[in-house]
Amino acid sequence: MLATGIRRLIGVSMVAVLAACGSAPVGPGFYRVEQGDTVSKIARANRTSVQNIARWNGLSNANSIEVGQVLRVAPPAGTAVASAGASRPAPAPSASRDAAPDPAPARAPAVSLVWPAQGEIIRSFDGKTSKGIDIGNVPGTKVIAAAGGTVVYAGNGLRGYGNMLIVKHDSEYLTAYAHNRALLVKEGQSVAQGQEIAEMGDTDTNRVMLHFELRYLGRSTDPSRYLPPR
Repeated sequence: MLATGIRRLIGVSMVAVLAACGSAPVGPGFYRVEQGDTVSKIARANRTSVQNIARWNGLSNANSIEVGQVLRVAPPAGTAVASAGASRPAPAPSASRDAAPDPAPARAPAVSLVWPAQGEIIRSFDGKTSKGIDIGNVPGTKVIAAAGGTVVYAGNGLRGYGNMLIVKHDSEYLTAYAHNRALLVKEGQSVAQGQEIAEMGDTDTNRVMLHFELRYLGRSTDPSRYLPPR
């Protein structure tokens, strides 16, 4: 069913697709951002204020929410609560692929990655114009799974990413591999860490490279923080 759901999202933004891959249920007191949500709307639905939502989630900018992001909507124990009528910033626009991602979670990495390909890093993560890292090499360079998991997307239906794979590792983390010359695995297939899954190429880009992304709860995260030094 998961692979079928991914296919239905072909043509929407990368953020929406990746968030859908990590849509596990959230616990009481938390809410997963959906398309069209704003912090103001979420606050009203949970009978609290934008000020509270921003404080509980460390949001310096209430406009910076993404589809798939998990927000605390109930106060942590011992936390003071501002009333819903308290002064608050203007309503945030709908969450979209252009919203700046939140910083990487301040916690020990729960997923251990290996480098997905050999080559030179030609573009680093900045969270805005670059949601991952780009690794340059020659056509056909081996692309491997950075961690074990299940392939939840294999195709070229997302404009700008060429032949792409998305591998889900658990309920929180997934990785994406774009611009490949060839895809060597299929949707629904289990892959092991280090297994060859694609060949580097230049589909939907102007040079041979692998565009590699890591998502935590649907949010773009700097992969280099999880990769070993080399």
